[in-house]
Amino acid sequence: MDDQEQDHVVIHPARHKPTQNAYVERFNRTVRHEWLDLHAFDSIEHAQLLATQWLWEYNNERPHTANGGIPPRKLLEAA
Repeated sequence: MDDQEQDHVVIHPARHKPTQNAYVERFNRTVRHEWLDLHAFDSIEHAQLLATQWLWEYNNERPHTANGGIPPRKLLEAA
């Protein structure tokens, strides 16, 4: 470890504590409601395929209220 790495302290927030980890907990809730609760998986590969498809749609097509209804990809392209 060099000197720069020793200066950092890693603090892990408690799991399932939205007040400590709001962005991740919000994403986890969205994943559960918009993907996980809607599918029964036949295999790990099936789950991975559906997760990849959902994540692509989430980042490229789904409007995000935090971005004024613009998908993250379009917001990135506009920057």
